[in-house]
Amino acid sequence: MFGLIGKMRAAPGKRAELIAILGESTEAMPGCLSYIVAEDTSEANAIWITEVWNNEASHKASLQLPTVQAAIAKARPIIAGFDMSVKTNPVSGVLQT
Repeated sequence: MFGLIGKMRAAPGKRAELIAILGESTEAMPGCLSYIVAEDTSEANAIWITEVWNNEASHKASLQLPTVQAAIAKARPIIAGFDMSVKTNPVSGVLQT
């Protein structure tokens, strides 16, 4: 498996809008086992994105999907920056639907 955890900052007052945009593009991403967007509880404009994929190639391929490309284009103007991103190797956990 392949995982990513990243912190993104929205433009002031645009966090909810950014979360909505990210949520629109997460359906039907082949190989995506989990895609979680969470509000940072200590920083009003920050969000955390946690992703688990069956492999890194699936993640890279998802970036070419038309829905993901459209979300990136829509979100770009309200993204203030990326604070950090780390690759992980998921080895255990529970996925409940």
